[in-house]
Amino acid sequence: MKYTRTEIPEVIICEPKVFGDHRGYFMESFKEDTLTEFLGYKIHFCQDNESASTKGVLRGLHYQMGTFAQTKLVRVIQGAVIDVAVDIRKGSPTFGQHVAVELSAENKKQLLVPKGFAHGFVVLSDTAIFSYKVDALYSFENERGLAFDDPTLNINWGLEKSALILSDKDTKNPTLENADLFDYNINYYE
Repeated sequence: MKYTRTEIPEVIICEPKVFGDHRGYFMESFKEDTLTEFLGYKIHFCQDNESASTKGVLRGLHYQMGTFAQTKLVRVIQGAVIDVAVDIRKGSPTFGQHVAVELSAENKKQLLVPKGFAHGFVVLSDTAIFSYKVDALYSFENERGLAFDDPTLNINWGLEKSALILSDKDTKNPTLENADLFDYNINYYE
């Protein structure tokens, strides 16, 4: 597995070694020991999630607060998406900045989205199957969202706004200025 820090160093692109031949391919999609060695701390994933969506579906920007804050390791099994992680750690040198990466079944890239970041994706292909690991269980009471179209974030989702398909809930998320935020000075991995 190759790990690469993005322009926001805590957000990591993970690229597996893919071994292919006439039968297909094989890859390790997650390896705890090499990720732990790269990060310098251990993440205990407790649940795998999967969603299927059609072109234009935008899910996000989502996060959870408190002890339910989540690290996510995300990947695409079918199709292609633009995946986005937004730094919402007040006091961070990269506060309000984001990383956007195309993840696809073809490129097999994954994105590690740490605690303290809002996360979302938009489907570029006709359909997409999105799979991800989390290190904390879902909590309705601690679930939060951030407006996908907040002008201060200036996220290019790769599609016209009129082509986007959102849940009712995701059309009502607050802007960064009005959102619940994390504190950069707290270590959420202790």
